[in-house]
Amino acid sequence: MRRVGILGGTFNPPHIGHLVMANEAFHAARLDEVRFMPNFIAPHKEVSGGSAVQRLEMVKLAIADHPSFAIEPIEIDQGGVSYSVETMTRLIEREPDTEFHFIIGGDMVAGLKDWHRIDELCEMVRFIGVSRPGYEAITEYPVNFIQSPEIHLSSTLLRERAANGATMKYLVPDAVESYIRKEHLYGPNSDVTES
Repeated sequence: MRRVGILGGTFNPPHIGHLVMANEAFHAARLDEVRFMPNFIAPHKEVSGGSAVQRLEMVKLAIADHPSFAIEPIEIDQGGVSYSVETMTRLIEREPDTEFHFIIGGDMVAGLKDWHRIDELCEMVRFIGVSRPGYEAITEYPVNFIQSPEIHLSSTLLRERAANGATMKYLVPDAVESYIRKEHLYGPNSDVTES
């Protein structure tokens, strides 16, 4: 049975924190593959700046040199609001011989109680919790916690830097920074609605 990690998010933009998190989970949990799964519209946050297509392209660029990282476009392809339990139901139906591990940051662990149909989701997947600075990872739900180098970096900071023309060197892969500059993402006149 293949062991596949799923790392969901808006990836607006994807950055080295996402890559380190995925790589640490890949090795610690002995996964066969980690799939980055961009949301079309996340139920818990506003997405502005990068369209679904642009965010998908940035993830592709970010993971291009890792042979065990892949894209899972299921939520982008479906469109609309995405709930993890519904997405994972479809993935399990599509791949019944795969054991799915859902990778989440320490900042999300405490909020699991508020996730849509969380008890059902816990029956479907194994959660991998990755440490994150400033967050105490305490939950009543079954989460396999792993230690990881802690990188205090957010996509919000990177959007602000891009808008101000400030450096993103070493914070995002070079190909992602080039794409952001080429597409004029996150500038004062670059708000993009999802399409």
